Amino acid sequence: MEKPVLAIIIPCYNEELCLETSIKKLFEVIQNLVSINKISDKSYIYVVDDGSKDKTWDIVERIHSENEHLKGLKFVRNFGNQKALLAGLEGVRDIGCDCAISIDADLQQDENAIEKFVDEYLNGADVVCGIRNNRKTDSFIKKITALSFYKLMNILGAKIPYNHSDFRLVSKRALDILALYSEKYLFLRGFFNEAGLRTSYVNFDVKPRIAGESKFNLVSLTGLALNGITSYSIVPLRFVTVLGFFMALFGFIVGLEAVWEKIFLHNSPNGWATLIVCLCVFGGVQLFCLGIIGEYVGQLFREVKNRPRYIKEVELK
Repeated sequence: MEKPVLAIIIPCYNEELCLETSIKKLFEVIQNLVSINKISDKSYIYVVDDGSKDKTWDIVERIHSENEHLKGLKFVRNFGNQKALLAGLEGVRDIGCDCAISIDADLQQDENAIEKFVDEYLNGADVVCGIRNNRKTDSFIKKITALSFYKLMNILGAKIPYNHSDFRLVSKRALDILALYSEKYLFLRGFFNEAGLRTSYVNFDVKPRIAGESKFNLVSLTGLALNGITSYSIVPLRFVTVLGFFMALFGFIVGLEAVWEKIFLHNSPNGWATLIVCLCVFGGVQLFCLGIIGEYVGQLFREVKNRPRYIKEVELK
């Protein structure tokens, strides 16, 4: 059996402090896998620079001039982590590979687990998801928001494994299926779980960052969550419909009660404080529902404009 060509994709943004060290460690992983005949010596690393403003791309160009097994792509500006991942997957498919692994530039995701990913691929898996063992390295707020995200996505119907990020291996078959999806804001975690391909799981420990700070913050993670929800679930829209029905039913019942008091009890309905509270609550609920609908309309708006997912500035092959 011919040994598979492995491509390791590294999306990065302003990672000059750790990128060179990370590339060196990943090349060591590749050489080790080549030496034990698990992958081809044509395997390579593919770096996607998401519009960095530091010397990230300079490092990529320098290492590429010394080692042809490092390839890369630079965006004209920052398009976001998901677009960088998509560009990496599309880029390695064009160059050619049998399987591809995406991993963060800071190597908090344990690069030594890559061998387990390859083993699962060799056993027939088309998708291998990395599952972190714990969240000891996360702040309290990040732990709560992350767990809430996974629980919410599963409630809404997008079955995403708990503690799975974008540390995964995908086969060429999975890359070919991905190429059929033209969505501009494709949510990768949802896609690879929805595709129905044979999937395996590998657990790994999260390490401290080599250097620098994480580029993910609460705003970017919230945006990712909203994109995932609006891409893979219409449950919130159904929630709006059901909530609207019960609000209307409640209003109808209160109206009947007021008519009853006026006609049969000859009492004018009172309770102005209650009325004001009800108006504020219902007004807030209506605005909340409009916000949910607005997220879906916004998703449609971005898709129908049919703008490119990203714009390349330089590509090294």
